[in-house]
This record gives sequence, structure tokens and C-alpha cells, in this order.
Amino acid sequence: MKRTPFLARCVLAVAAAAALPAFASDAIDMGQTVPDAKAISEGLFPEAACEELKAAGFKCMGFKPAVRYSLPASSFRLGSAELPEGLKRQLEVFAEVLKSKRGSGKVVRVEGHADASGAAAANLQLSQRRAEAVRDFLVELGADASMIAPVGVGAAAPKNAKDPFAPENRRVEIGRATPPS
Repeated sequence: MKRTPFLARCVLAVAAAAALPAFASDAIDMGQTVPDAKAISEGLFPEAACEELKAAGFKCMGFKPAVRYSLPASSFRLGSAELPEGLKRQLEVFAEVLKSKRGSGKVVRVEGHADASGAAAANLQLSQRRAEAVRDFLVELGADASMIAPVGVGAAAPKNAKDPFAPENRRVEIGRATPPS
């Protein structure tokens, strides 16, 4: 078996991750837990660790791809874009992380989702309102609005595909809008 040098494997992994659509992999389900800011920062902006190494005079051999987070299962009431208190506590941590990246040119995608109840057009509008409600809350807490891209996808990407009407399909997912540069 031929062994690929470590650097080549890192370059290939980063290139493969960059070629994927922004949200090709599964999201990390945050459930009802309030995340740790350091973990969220490392998940959304993994290249920051490389930048720190370079600033300290070391070479960076690559980094893992950014992840996305699903906040939380069953967070929204049926037909509502109002942010529940548990979701607000989670978003406070995301706002803290985004404030620390102000002026970086980085963009996160806030993706709103709906379950399959209701008409497709209504679900698309509802999911967009959910994404915008999250953006507005993050901005209210000090995040830079230009760093947040709200997108509604309706019921097109259910978390529970076996039951498109399941409450866990009503959610918001947050991740990097573009591959790290």
C-alpha cells in the first residue's frame, strides 16, 4: 500500500471540503444545550487555528472543514417565527462568537426550515422569517449584519425525512456560507 505524505493528505482533504456544497454534511444537533463559545468558534471558523499558528511563526498543515449546527430540535411552534427562550440562550453564544469575527469578511448562513404542514409557498416564507428572526436577534446582540446570510428552505430538507410533519423539522441551522479561504 502506497503511503501518501501527511501534507498531501491535508491538502486533498481541504480541497475536497471546499468542493462540497456549503451544507452537504449533517448538522450537529445542539438539542436544548447551550453551547460553549470556543467550540462554536472552532466549528464555524476552523481556519482561525491555522491563522494563530502562522502568527506565532509556525506552518499550518491544514484544518478540518467548518461544521454547521442545528438549533434546537422542535424549537419553533407550528406556523411561528417567534424565537423561543431556549433558542435565544443558544443564539447568545453564537452572537458572542460572531462579534469576535467582526470585520473578518467571514459569512455564516442562517438556514430556516419548516415541517411539511401547510402549502409549500407558505412554508418557504415561514422558513425565511425564521432565518431573518435569528439574524435580527444576533444583530441586536451586536453581531455584524453583513456576516449573516438568512435563507429559507421551507420543508425541502427535513431533519426527519420519515415524518415530514415532525416537530424537529421546524428548526434553524447555522454554518459557514462559503468554504474557508
